[in-house]
Amino acid sequence: MTVATRTLGTNGPTVSAIGLGCMGMSEFYGHGDDAESVRVIHQAIDEGVFFLDTADMYGVGRNEELVGRAIADRRDKVFLATKFGNVRGPNGEFQGVKGDPAYVRSACEASLKRLGVDTIDLYYQHRVDPKTPIEDTVGEMARLKEEGKVRFLGLSEAAPQTIRKAHAVHPITALQTELSLWSRDAEEEILPTVRELGIGFVAYSPLGRGFLTGQFKSPDDFPDGDYRQHHPRFSGENFQKNLKLVERVEQLAADKGVTAAQLALAWVLAQGQDIVPIPGTKHAKYLAQNIGALDVRLTADELAELDRILPPGAASGDRYQPQAMAALNR
Repeated sequence: MTVATRTLGTNGPTVSAIGLGCMGMSEFYGHGDDAESVRVIHQAIDEGVFFLDTADMYGVGRNEELVGRAIADRRDKVFLATKFGNVRGPNGEFQGVKGDPAYVRSACEASLKRLGVDTIDLYYQHRVDPKTPIEDTVGEMARLKEEGKVRFLGLSEAAPQTIRKAHAVHPITALQTELSLWSRDAEEEILPTVRELGIGFVAYSPLGRGFLTGQFKSPDDFPDGDYRQHHPRFSGENFQKNLKLVERVEQLAADKGVTAAQLALAWVLAQGQDIVPIPGTKHAKYLAQNIGALDVRLTADELAELDRILPPGAASGDRYQPQAMAALNR
């Protein structure tokens, strides 16, 4: 199968039109199966989804190690992205955000070792460190690029002013921020900013952390250890209100003969050729569904109907719990 490609930014690299988010293979979404996850990564690459996304904090390094094992014999077929900045202790405890030059360098060296590679294709600052000028952080990232340790620089969940300051130090290739039918905050200021600067947009959680797939009908549907059990949008009255919105998406999808997940992904893809969603999955059947979304074309009427169902701000509850919300849009 030939998967379409898109370009990250004005002068950036070519990547598959959807990527594969690997986070849930190692943490947050219940227990994972490493062997199955490796098979999913191999299937993705074989079918043309070669843009892989991980981070040093996922599984406290275990996800990078998993991805590294999966691509060891096919590194040349992969565009590999990882991130630094969210600091965690040996027991997984969150210890804040760091972006000082010494930490940037040590984090990169550690990621290269865990991934088993010489170069990271796209290196993101996962969250902006308010204690370190962004110019200092990006300056060190640029030095890593000069040394051949990374190829392209990225930011995640950065505010427009921060993006501009960073881009003035060294061209930023991609900005990764949440974007989906129920998280449309980026449309107001972030997307116009990156488009003005020629920066690509990588949409994480394009399926609303799985909620937009329609597979969750009750909070009891989440497996043990799944952090969504405590997520604002999956809790109490918010769950029921959001479920009603998803049921309308499911009906529209059924009328079109596609799954709710494919409809939701097709919506993200339709927002612009400069947007690349990175849906995560650890199951082969869902990977196949996500790839199928590339063939779904939404009409103007369907796009308008989705706008009516889920306009900006329609979802009930914040994107994260309060502490994590404070780290967004810095």
